[in-house]
Amino acid sequence: MLIRYGYELTFSCPQPTMMVCLLDAHPERSQHLRYESPPTTTPTIPTTTYLDIYENLVRRFVAPQGDLTITSDAVIEDSGRPDRVALEAREVPVERLPDACLLFLLASRYCESDKLADIAWGHFGSSPRGWRRVQAICDFVSDHLTFGYEHARASRTAYEAYQERIGVCRDFAHLAVAFCRAMNIPARYANGFLGDIGVPPDPAPMDYNAWFEAYLDGGWVTFDARHNIPRIGRITVARGRDATDIPLVTSFGPHVLTTFRVWTDEVGPDLLQDLRCRRA
Repeated sequence: MLIRYGYELTFSCPQPTMMVCLLDAHPERSQHLRYESPPTTTPTIPTTTYLDIYENLVRRFVAPQGDLTITSDAVIEDSGRPDRVALEAREVPVERLPDACLLFLLASRYCESDKLADIAWGHFGSSPRGWRRVQAICDFVSDHLTFGYEHARASRTAYEAYQERIGVCRDFAHLAVAFCRAMNIPARYANGFLGDIGVPPDPAPMDYNAWFEAYLDGGWVTFDARHNIPRIGRITVARGRDATDIPLVTSFGPHVLTTFRVWTDEVGPDLLQDLRCRRA
C-alpha cells in the first residue's frame, strides 16, 4: 500500500522568532519512503534538523518577521495491515524491565499516574494481565470520554480529562498512558499521521493524531484509546512521555498560526510515478 502524506503550515510572526517543529515521519520509517519533497519554506530560509533524546527528528529554524509557510509532501509504503492485536502479550515484571523503559513508568506533566493510581487499581486491578489489561484501559477511556474538537484545551491533564469526561485524541492518549503507568505497565505517548483508510471518511479537516504504545513481552505495542479499533496506515512522527515532549511546534516568541493543512491518503502507483516525473 502507498500512502501520500504531508502538511502546509503558515506562521505569522511580529519579529524574527526561533521555532522547532516535529512534523515529519519518524526516522525509523525512512527506508519505506518512495517519494519525498523535502520540507520547503516560503520565503526561503535555512533549516536544520537534529534528533532529540527520544530519537525524534526535529526541524529548527528562525522564522522571519511576517508570514512563513512550511510545506512537505511524501509517499510512503505501508504494509496495509491494521495495528497488531497481541492477545497473549504479557506484562514484564518491573524488576525485569530494561532501564530505558523505567522513564515511562513515571508520572509526567500531563499523565499524573500518581494521582490516578487508586482509580486505576479500582477499575483494572482484576483485569487479566498483559495485552487484555491495556485493552480494558482503552475500552474504559473510550467509553468514559466524549470526543469533540470543541473540547480541545492544551492545558488539560489526564486527571482533569478523567474528571471532565471530555477531550480530543491527546486527552484519550494521556489518560490511557497514565492508567497504564499506574498499573506498572510502561507507556509512551505518540503522534503522527492517520488517514481514513479502511474506515468511513471523517468530514472534519484532517489533523495530526495521538495514540500510545505499551511495553509488553519485550516490545512496544500500539494502542489507540480514541478510535479503539485496529487502524491501517499509521505513520508515527514522534514519541515521548506526553505531549510536553513532542509538541508539533515550539515557538520561542509570539506567533499566529494562519494556515494548518494536513493530508494522508491512500494512492496508487500511477500517482507515485507522476510525482517522480514532476520532480525530475
